[in-house]
Amino acid sequence: MLIHSASQLLTLSGGPQRGQALGSLGILEDGAVLVRGEMILAVGPTKELMAANPHEPTLDASGCVVLPGFVDPHTHVVWAGDRAREFELKMAGAKYLDILAAGGGILSTVRQTRAASIETLMDETRPRLARMFAHGTTTAEAKTGYGLESQAELRMLQAILALDAAGPLELAPTFLGAHAIPPEYKGNPQGYTDLLCTEMLPFIRQWWASQPSTASRPLPFVDVFCETGAFDLAQSRQILTKARQLGFPLKLHADEFEDLGGASLGVELAAVSVDHLVKTSDRNIQALAASDTVAVSLPCTPFGLAESEYTPAHKIIALGGLLALASDCNPGTAWNESMQFVIALACRTLKLTPAQAIAAATINAAHAIRRADRVGSLEPGKQADLLILSVPDYRHLGYRFGTNLVRQVIKRGRVYLVETGAHPTQ
Repeated sequence: MLIHSASQLLTLSGGPQRGQALGSLGILEDGAVLVRGEMILAVGPTKELMAANPHEPTLDASGCVVLPGFVDPHTHVVWAGDRAREFELKMAGAKYLDILAAGGGILSTVRQTRAASIETLMDETRPRLARMFAHGTTTAEAKTGYGLESQAELRMLQAILALDAAGPLELAPTFLGAHAIPPEYKGNPQGYTDLLCTEMLPFIRQWWASQPSTASRPLPFVDVFCETGAFDLAQSRQILTKARQLGFPLKLHADEFEDLGGASLGVELAAVSVDHLVKTSDRNIQALAASDTVAVSLPCTPFGLAESEYTPAHKIIALGGLLALASDCNPGTAWNESMQFVIALACRTLKLTPAQAIAAATINAAHAIRRADRVGSLEPGKQADLLILSVPDYRHLGYRFGTNLVRQVIKRGRVYLVETGAHPTQ
């Protein structure tokens, strides 16, 4: 089909955007996209593409912005239960780490997730994925991390893979067995660290290679929560080094509450991304900016915790770093399924322009999950993942919040109406 007459077509062409180049949208006024099957065949002015393809079925985007589907490179979207009571405690003044130390926080969700079957996990996750998709997220990373023992973590990974196969939202899996210290290892974080390295990581590696559906797929990412109360710098190094020896690509939660040096560790070990980065020092920002590791900011998390400090995005940009945005969708600190809200929040708290925030939520976010060659921009040869917004100017993203601006989502060349989630006849 030929999607034509877009008031603004944002191509985001040219690959990931570093430093001051962030926000290069590649705008075509009265633009068009030619889609064949699941792929983009051509991008250009409406007049030219319509003249060259006079018999192509059309989709009229008059008065609308067309842009790549959002990529959410950091989510914990698979879980069971909720933590509404803890939200009330936090709003009454309780600190996150205090709740965690008392057996709440992540461990509360661990208890509920361990008790859930794969079917229950999928049933509870599907509505979240549907809301993400309706708000324009067409690809998302999804972590395990609420099992904290081999079989429960495997159930989470199997649920992620099954939900990815069912679609339409495409999921990139991450193994986060190092999310917290499980209750049976309370007071013995090194014991659990050793278990991860000697049992859990080799188990996941062997299982992945043994499955016909995954043997030919890239290995999942391996992530660690490097933080006080979770895994210290030495333990994080031990886990990530073992993961790298087994061939896993790396990610890292770092510097959310304290600067333990996690950002520099991620750079040293060539992690694909280092995420959170609220308390990151200037020295660690310099190391990050000089590397190919993506700095992923999660502004919904300090917002959800009613904190006032956010990722120092402008320092990362000024030094030439790669900045991406993500939702951190999770049951405790950031139950938000809308990347549109992430963009609006980033404009206000990180002081990004709408153009910078859009680039950070598309092409740079795709780079943070090693999929920038497939998604994140509108270029010939890439997957046909597009959004049609019900507004004529891209700056409505960021400017507006609390309203879904997506009129239609196009995933792998198929058109979904946001109101119903149904395929129109083609």
